[in-house]
Amino acid sequence: MALADASHFDRLVDFLKQKRESVTFHDIIALAEVSAQSLQSFFQAMDAKVYRELREIAGYIESMRHEIGALQVNDLKNTRIPAAGEELDAIVQATEAATNTIMECAEAVMAADAGDPAAYKALVEEKMLVIFEACSFQDITGQRIAKVVETLQHIEERVSRFADVMNAKDIDGFLTEQERERAERKEKFMLHGPQLAGGGVDQAKVDEMFP
Repeated sequence: MALADASHFDRLVDFLKQKRESVTFHDIIALAEVSAQSLQSFFQAMDAKVYRELREIAGYIESMRHEIGALQVNDLKNTRIPAAGEELDAIVQATEAATNTIMECAEAVMAADAGDPAAYKALVEEKMLVIFEACSFQDITGQRIAKVVETLQHIEERVSRFADVMNAKDIDGFLTEQERERAERKEKFMLHGPQLAGGGVDQAKVDEMFP
């Protein structure tokens, strides 16, 4: 599409070439009219371009709204993450209770008088049965851990899909001052926590340092 009609420019040039001894208000109005007509096509083309760009922006915003909705952030915030936290709390409590029960039974057996073999045997059998029952916490704990892992996988799938669709890029630095302080403290004191199998420093290498 042409930015302006050539005939309108010709009219504008002809108008300016006309010699006038004095310029009247009518001449000014006529000049403005010719100028407006000469730029009419230009503004029409500009309006169409701006309209297309606004449509593209609106489409992108609508797509982003859809993808944000697909994240199900309210479900994650109000249901899944709190439920995972409750499962982890229950795991800690069950592990603590089982540990205390096992230690109490072991202490009772160690402190028992073995002078009466029959009574000692009965006590040991009783405490061993209690220990076996306490060890059953592993089954319930495994089920709770499976729920937490399922929640983490759900979050990972949603976030990964959103990042792929939005072509998201990581930004450098930290989002909060607390995050920066935690990272610096972890790096300074090497607070990496328990290592997985095959990770961390091998115990044999540690022993070699202390001959």
